Amino acid sequence: MGSYRWPNHAASGGGSSQIQSSETMSDAALPLPASPEADILSALGARSIVLVGMMGAGKSTIGRRMALRLKLPFVDADTEIEAAAGMTIPEIFERHGEQHFRDGEARVIARLLDGGPAVLATGGGAFMREDTRARIAEKAISIWLRADHDVIMRRVRRRADRPLLQTADPEGTVTRLLTEREPVYANADLTIASRDVPHDRIVEECIAALHAHLCGGQAAQPPADVASAAR
Repeated sequence: MGSYRWPNHAASGGGSSQIQSSETMSDAALPLPASPEADILSALGARSIVLVGMMGAGKSTIGRRMALRLKLPFVDADTEIEAAAGMTIPEIFERHGEQHFRDGEARVIARLLDGGPAVLATGGGAFMREDTRARIAEKAISIWLRADHDVIMRRVRRRADRPLLQTADPEGTVTRLLTEREPVYANADLTIASRDVPHDRIVEECIAALHAHLCGGQAAQPPADVASAAR
């Protein structure tokens, strides 16, 4: 069984992507209103957008679509961890244990945050580390995709590669993790309800919330399905 080393340095090359306007206007022309996406990019500067939340919340799916909307790179922390380790996350858990995985996860996320603006999807336990939360607060805007127990269970049953759910009682494990993690996830800058609606609707809500948070716009009203569920 071979060992491996987690990278501690920022990746060279990739970095941030610059968004150039295709609009041109004469000196006499009036400026056109900026789009929400352009406003968000301007306000972000070198910061990233980091999605946090439970497994099955849709962080990777929503993150990819949001990155396309904002013309930013999308990065999945779990994919980067597997590339750095040269093995899958279940293999890391099996061979080295959860603590070893969490330490490497924190280093990889730190490296990714140093790489410039991007949309970054993190693993469910990443935000539980205080040092990672502090780094995200410094270098990113965080969005908690909040999914309830039933939504999570419906989604995670489709996959068998969740190390923390390899137990005799997966539903009980999800209940325990929600109890432990939700108070910490609540420290994210923004919260968006993840539920069984079209993905583009969740992306639109993320864009609206980012614009309100970063640009001082009016916060969007909760969608009808979320508001009615809260009553």
